[in-house]
Amino acid sequence: MEISGQVGLNSEGKLVEGIEEQTKQTFQNVKDILEEVGWDLSNLMKIRIFLADMKDYGTVNEIYATYFENDFPTRVALAVKDLPLGALIEMDCTATGDELKE
Repeated sequence: MEISGQVGLNSEGKLVEGIEEQTKQTFQNVKDILEEVGWDLSNLMKIRIFLADMKDYGTVNEIYATYFENDFPTRVALAVKDLPLGALIEMDCTATGDELKE
């Protein structure tokens, strides 16, 4: 399963403020998508993180580590010139599991 283009949009469709808040909201959005099919973050195999400013990598890395207990999915972080909606972070994930919930 591919989960692409996730940014820090809240339930009202508004981009939250700041790198910490956007990172947490982006993870929440990924978690919500996974839960829809009966999965969780342990089903993630790979995460591609796009950052508007590589200076935010340390902050994102600290937050990233709080979402996983054991094995972390493989990860790549890239600096990009611009992200959709003026976002500071975007995630693209690959998840796998035995079966999807119907």
